[in-house]
Amino acid sequence: MAGIIGIYQGNQISLIEKLLPDIAHRGKSGKTLFHNEYCSLGIIWTDAQAPPFHSEENKTIYEDQGGDGRLVKIILSKGNVILSRDFLGIAPLYYGWKDNEFLMFSSEVKPLLKIVPEINELLPGHVLNGKELVYQTRLPQQSVLNDNPNQIAHKLYKILSEVVQKCISIQEIGSLLSGGLDSSAISAIARQHIKTLHTFAAGINSAPDLLYAREVAEFIGSVHHEIVVTQQDLVTILPEVIYHLESFDPLLVRSSVTNYLVACLAAEYVPVVFSGEGGDELFAGYEYLKLVPPENLAEELKDITLCLHNTALQRVDRCASAFGMIAYIPFLHPDVVSFAFSIPPQYKIKNQEEKWVLRCALENELPSRVVHRRKAKFWEGAGVNKILAIYADEEISASEFEKERILPNGWKLHSREEYLYYKIFKDCFGEMNNLDWMGRTKIYSEKTGISEK
Repeated sequence: MAGIIGIYQGNQISLIEKLLPDIAHRGKSGKTLFHNEYCSLGIIWTDAQAPPFHSEENKTIYEDQGGDGRLVKIILSKGNVILSRDFLGIAPLYYGWKDNEFLMFSSEVKPLLKIVPEINELLPGHVLNGKELVYQTRLPQQSVLNDNPNQIAHKLYKILSEVVQKCISIQEIGSLLSGGLDSSAISAIARQHIKTLHTFAAGINSAPDLLYAREVAEFIGSVHHEIVVTQQDLVTILPEVIYHLESFDPLLVRSSVTNYLVACLAAEYVPVVFSGEGGDELFAGYEYLKLVPPENLAEELKDITLCLHNTALQRVDRCASAFGMIAYIPFLHPDVVSFAFSIPPQYKIKNQEEKWVLRCALENELPSRVVHRRKAKFWEGAGVNKILAIYADEEISASEFEKERILPNGWKLHSREEYLYYKIFKDCFGEMNNLDWMGRTKIYSEKTGISEK
């Protein structure tokens, strides 16, 4: 995905040149250095997109957008600077003030860590106008549908198909395929519109994801690629993953290691991939949601959807961008999100089957056992499961963990696995008191369905 590092200060191009290599991995195709009397910018982009930078009417504009609704827009003029971000935060943007005076902004945190004392994430749907932060674009509000389930499933499939087609600007596109319902759905739809669809899977030997992905690939007729990883592969790649991910959140890191490795594989074949991210949040794919009272389910789904920006969406962005790829997320296009939130909750969990209406929509497009496959967490399906947690317990003593589990900012680490990741994070970026920009995945109680940070 495209990337930018900039400062609202003129004649700072030497500083930008020093910082741009920190995000150079985000683009393989083009690079622009630009400065004038009021701003200095470094911009990169990928093979699959047009240069995201232009000037008009005394304004300098950076706009990274895509067919899935992803958007970061920056408008700079002599009198003002405006930063804006899409309503779910598919595209990333961070900012802070150099010398408490000059606004700096970047697609990743890495460059800002060297210059800015306090980093902020531009929250989804927000606009920073000068120094005023405004919540401008909210989740679409829709009335609940009165259609029957078959009609809803048919409309859902139609909208997903339209959105997938909007993302196809070139034919060299692949799809990350875990063999779960969401990635299989997007892959099956994409295959209908792409002459040669490459699909990619990763996992340890005999992992469920690998077996299901092969079955889906054969069924839809894709050119399938897979990478079989070992425990040593997972351990060896951890520093690289955490550096790109910019997080030590344990669930996020655990799900990113195979995502990172499969992205590396995909980049050898295509500049763009589809991701099935977002389906669980929109259609109630998590096991704990069965314990949420039906009258509270819609609000819980909105809440977890709004939490994606600095967790799962950060994983998708960083893993793809580490290899100069674009990752499209059709489930999170505004049209799909709006329609999903208009579907009655009883059609999302029915007879204790999660994502029921989505399964109905894909009934004839995938093998039956894939359509009705139970949800597996990303790391479980890939076979990673407890491998990294066991490794952390071997590397970190209980006494060291207890001594160091409270961080300088007051956060309390939950496990030795999380502390291991924090140590690697600290080696990459140094110790810091302000981590407000970093997300932490919710932890759910399987008994109560109650969530907490």
